Amino acid sequence: MTHKEIEKISKKILNLSPADQTEVLLISQDSALTRFANNQIHQNVAEKNVKLSIRVIDNKRTGTTSTNILSDKSIEDALKRALEIANSTSPDPDFKSLPKKKQHKEMSLFSKNTAEYQPIDRAKEISILISKANREDLTAAGAFDTGSLTIGITNSLGIFKTASLTEASINTVFMSPSSSGYADSYEKDVKNINCHRLADLAACKALKSIEPVAIKPGSYKVILEPAAVADMLMYLAFCGFGALAYQERRSFMSGKLGQKITGENITIWDDGTSPDNLGLPFDFEGTPKQKIILIENGLAKNVVYDSYTAHKEDKESTGHALPAPNVYGPQASNLFLKNGGCSTDEMIASTKKGILVTRFHYTNIEDPLKTILTGMTRDGTFLIENGEIICGVKNLRFTQNILTALSNVEMISNKTELKQTFFGLCRTPTLKIDDFNFTGVTEF
Repeated sequence: MTHKEIEKISKKILNLSPADQTEVLLISQDSALTRFANNQIHQNVAEKNVKLSIRVIDNKRTGTTSTNILSDKSIEDALKRALEIANSTSPDPDFKSLPKKKQHKEMSLFSKNTAEYQPIDRAKEISILISKANREDLTAAGAFDTGSLTIGITNSLGIFKTASLTEASINTVFMSPSSSGYADSYEKDVKNINCHRLADLAACKALKSIEPVAIKPGSYKVILEPAAVADMLMYLAFCGFGALAYQERRSFMSGKLGQKITGENITIWDDGTSPDNLGLPFDFEGTPKQKIILIENGLAKNVVYDSYTAHKEDKESTGHALPAPNVYGPQASNLFLKNGGCSTDEMIASTKKGILVTRFHYTNIEDPLKTILTGMTRDGTFLIENGEIICGVKNLRFTQNILTALSNVEMISNKTELKQTFFGLCRTPTLKIDDFNFTGVTEF
């Protein structure tokens, strides 16, 4: 959708709505995906969709509804449903107002290369991966997706904001009968994805971990590569960097602001406006995003707010609202962990005995207040002895307090990578951590 089309529909809804306050969110998205397995492409799919969400507030009663049909009747019916929902709910005394208009930072988020990328283009890049797998007698699988998105947010207090962005991501797993290796890339401009590098990385991990050995559970020094670190950080954000969890005292940050909660070498922040991440310059209420320091030199510093949670404390939103309705409250979804001054090779060389982890899977939080996370290693887990990678090891289950892990960080890499997680994006370095707790073993 064009920005003019979004403006026309949004203004129409605002003019029709009798509610005290009204918000219109329009998301128009084009996406395409190519999947491959067993060294051949087996699926190409593409989708064009639009979602219209209407939120009304009348006498402090809120109603939200959505539709992906933009006919006049569908829009009018959606508004009517939102008003009916609001009328049937109880007033919320904590609601004060939707946000008012503020200027946001203009950002370059759109790549013509990505928006115009074709199935044949994805196939040519995937062929690089498949050719490498065939040469090494490995089997490759994965997915390559490209897409563009236009978002418009309007409310009855004067906000009208639109932005368009593109994204391209590819992930692959190379497999032998007894091992696997993973690599991925996430970019605004698809031309920045280097499939030759990804193929070499995935193949190297798969070949080095053939016939993995079993090791006993216990506490080990670990070197966690960026995909694993990003998984930990996003669960940390999900558990406690948002103001709703903080206010309800179910956040590990509750009562801890200003106190030391990690090692002094850890600084974490959220910044949706950074060119080193990929996010909108405003949140899903139209509030400009801000850079928020969450943990600085080990000290708990801040949490992020939307308009609802900010008003509870007579503060202003930091620009971290999710689309309404949502039960999670504001979320930090463009995370950074400050890099250090060494290379991954130097980390390995300094390790007498330890484990290198490529990534985690089946991760889940066991205790949000204690930040206890459990999961398994996957697609490249290696034993380090006397400063060298000796062999692959069979995958391990871990059960680990995240804040404790971040208190035991011995080394941080100078390079960072952007990783896509279940709840946003993280730019993270590799971490060397002491006493990481593995609690179980597998047969693979």
